[in-house]
Amino acid sequence: MAHDHKHDHKHAHDHGDIDWAEMAPLLESEAELFTPLYERALNWLAKEVTEPGLIVDAGSGPGVISCLFAETFPGARVVAVDGSGPLLERARDRAGRQGAADRFGTLAGELPGVLGELDYPADLLWASRSIHHLGDQAAALAACTERLAPGGTLAVMEGGLPPRFLPRDIGFGRPGLQARINVVEEERFGRMRADLPGSVAVVEDWPALLASAGLHHTRSRTFLLDLPAPVADRSRAHVVTALTRTREVIGEYLDADDLATLDRLLDPDDKASVHHRPDVFVLAAHTVHAAVRPV
Repeated sequence: MAHDHKHDHKHAHDHGDIDWAEMAPLLESEAELFTPLYERALNWLAKEVTEPGLIVDAGSGPGVISCLFAETFPGARVVAVDGSGPLLERARDRAGRQGAADRFGTLAGELPGVLGELDYPADLLWASRSIHHLGDQAAALAACTERLAPGGTLAVMEGGLPPRFLPRDIGFGRPGLQARINVVEEERFGRMRADLPGSVAVVEDWPALLASAGLHHTRSRTFLLDLPAPVADRSRAHVVTALTRTREVIGEYLDADDLATLDRLLDPDDKASVHHRPDVFVLAAHTVHAAVRPV
């Protein structure tokens, strides 16, 4: 199961003390790359969530998905909620550029408590990889449920599959580098979860967790981002950035051979690096779990 970063970013599971303002350009560019996946997810939700009055994006980051909600539901007011003021400023700027400023708001504060400051209940509350940052995930879902209007929908994007950028055998180093990186990332993610304040271990059966929060009509669907080789420059830049981040965050946990392979993949002067090789691709899958508050 993939545990990408709450703003749709970091396959290296860097959930520690992150400078979100510094990471903002990366967060935006990655979310923009994943827009086709998000659009399919939002269109899936729109089949059952009709004419919502208020949509809340809990853990919005720089607002790429928030603005997609504004586009998908042109009659709705959208509120982006995040703990980072600089990211919310970017969200407001994006909404303004897209002509949605008059029905777009922001709310700064830590989840889930800040949701209590909403002026009125949400018809759709979306949490994209933000719940796994909270120690008690079941309690967080219960708090989100309390902020839903009767008949409102809670949708969480959690899980899926780890991303893939390269063939199993890349022609040097031991085959299966990305699979071994995933193992290290899962272990790091487990440590992050255990170290969160008030951490509670729970079976991450999201439909069951949503049901335990008092919701019904649970449903799940996985959405694919498939950008095959040869990739466009923007996709290649994403791969370079993602693997660079992986090197920074978990490099110390890789063995010497895998570290040397990763360094070669990131060397712009090496024709076998991801800067140049023709077999680079982007393949990712994110799962959305949704449920409804009883009327």
